[in-house]
Amino acid sequence: MDRRQWKEDLEEDLAIINQLMEKVNQITPALDLKLQTLIQSIENKIENPLNPNNKKVIIFTAFADTADYLYENVSKYFKAKNNIHSTLITGSRRVATTKTIPTELNALLTCFSPKSKGKDLLFPTINEEIDILIATDCISEGQNLQDCDYLINYDIHWNPVRIIQRFGRIDRIGSTNETITLVNFWPDITLDSYINLKQRVEDRMMISDMASTADDNILKENQKDLEYRKLQLQKLQDEVSDLEDLREGIDITDLGLNDFRIDLSNYIKEYGEMTDIPEGIHAVVSATEILKPGVIYILKNINENININKLNRLHPYYLVYIDRDGKLLFNHIDSKKILDAVRMLCKGVREPIIALCEQVNKETDEYHNMTFYSDLLKKSIGTILDTEEEKEVLSLFKSGGTNVIKDKFKGIEDFKLISFLIVK
Repeated sequence: MDRRQWKEDLEEDLAIINQLMEKVNQITPALDLKLQTLIQSIENKIENPLNPNNKKVIIFTAFADTADYLYENVSKYFKAKNNIHSTLITGSRRVATTKTIPTELNALLTCFSPKSKGKDLLFPTINEEIDILIATDCISEGQNLQDCDYLINYDIHWNPVRIIQRFGRIDRIGSTNETITLVNFWPDITLDSYINLKQRVEDRMMISDMASTADDNILKENQKDLEYRKLQLQKLQDEVSDLEDLREGIDITDLGLNDFRIDLSNYIKEYGEMTDIPEGIHAVVSATEILKPGVIYILKNINENININKLNRLHPYYLVYIDRDGKLLFNHIDSKKILDAVRMLCKGVREPIIALCEQVNKETDEYHNMTFYSDLLKKSIGTILDTEEEKEVLSLFKSGGTNVIKDKFKGIEDFKLISFLIVK
């Protein structure tokens, strides 16, 4: 080894690094154009809300040190000027400008999105809220933050799925916002010409888009927005746990159904414990542009020791959403999507919809002829079993179902009907 040449090369590298450090250190926050543009964007949003009285903003960055830098400067600025609170959430650090909110993940996110996360139930004694959330991708999956209507990508991840996952935090069923905005900070033109990030990400997004419906590229403006494609993408967001996120200590799957547990707690608090409710009961609700007419079946596997492919998070209960033509809309693996659909269909409905109930009465001859719904039920269970079943299923509409217990799924007889929701 030529030690003298090696030493000279190292000294040359060190000189270059020192020069770079001197130039970088001259860029204070006041002279950081990207930071000041970010602050200006947030300031304009707060002063001119896109939705009435909504000041909430999420800022995503791929790097924890960048998140620390943004929190240090953004939180102080808006606390002093607008008296609004900010929080920082990374894999290793969670802080907030308010001392009344615990620096625990669920507490911080609940106080940021109080409506969607049931703050009144979980933290009734906390009066303060958080309006600015600065985070890394450790919260880019499995969180309902749809109180917010403005999301900023301070840097663009090379994987476009991450951008979809980030936007999926606020673009969700149940959002009360009329408009939702996504802001992307692309690299400077001279830098992008070197790393070609923008073109690479757009190319990957285009490939993903072409492989699906070619109608939902969130990096392109004025594109047709298909709800069908959104639901497909949300499956990717909510059902897959990224290894990088798990490495940072947050298991997304543990949080996915928390909102529904809150709904159940609120219901029990208002109406009391649900006892002596017969099996096989149903309700009728109106369809929407997104949620087509059909039936949502809630089934229970009699043999609780069997969980098909270990994929059903609600085992031994199985949910299936099928349309009136027998086409499967959501299968039993899409349990969270079906619960979202039930929540959306039933929201605000406290009394029977008489007109729809009369339609069902006429259709079934006062429930004497359940053949149509029996056939749909048979097809629904067939999607769980991945086999064609030819057995009679009318008995499933009777209390108790069947009592056959097997060491493995044999067919329809291994399920009983708990309830069903008719979407007219």
